[in-house]
Amino acid sequence: MAEIELAAPAPKAERAKPAELVQLIVFRLGDEDYGIRIEQVKEVTVTPEVARMPKTPPFIKGIANLRGDIIAIIDLEERFRLRPAGRPLPERSYTVAVEAADYTLGLMVREVPRPFTLPLSQIEPAPEFVQDSSTRNKYLEGIAKLPEGGIIIVLDMRKLLTPSEVMRLPGKGASS
Repeated sequence: MAEIELAAPAPKAERAKPAELVQLIVFRLGDEDYGIRIEQVKEVTVTPEVARMPKTPPFIKGIANLRGDIIAIIDLEERFRLRPAGRPLPERSYTVAVEAADYTLGLMVREVPRPFTLPLSQIEPAPEFVQDSSTRNKYLEGIAKLPEGGIIIVLDMRKLLTPSEVMRLPGKGASS
């Protein structure tokens, strides 16, 4: 009788670990796409009526009542100096309400923001030349490279404002 040689069982194929996915809310500032991690976004709405506040930086457009919460409304195009010369503010804008550690901000954007999901591996640190090293890590999480060749600049909303700017937000002064 011939001996049958049993082959050692093939090792179980290692299951490929699924890529960690990141969900962003993407919007345009100037002519570029910017994104914020979805977990930092509270809601997106048509910009409510904004009341201008004295002694605030020009990029802080004022305050608004958003479902019973008074929040500061910020124009990131103005903050980052991205509005092309002569381009007026739109009649209708949208507000992305984002939560930082101890405050909520409304970011004014021109068009309806859209959700976008991509692998975390597609977000790379911002290049050194983008900003000087003292400010580079303040609010840029990185740059997302898209398969079709575009990019999304990913912001870290918790680091968008400096501590002194946070203190100048309406309702955050020494009296609060």
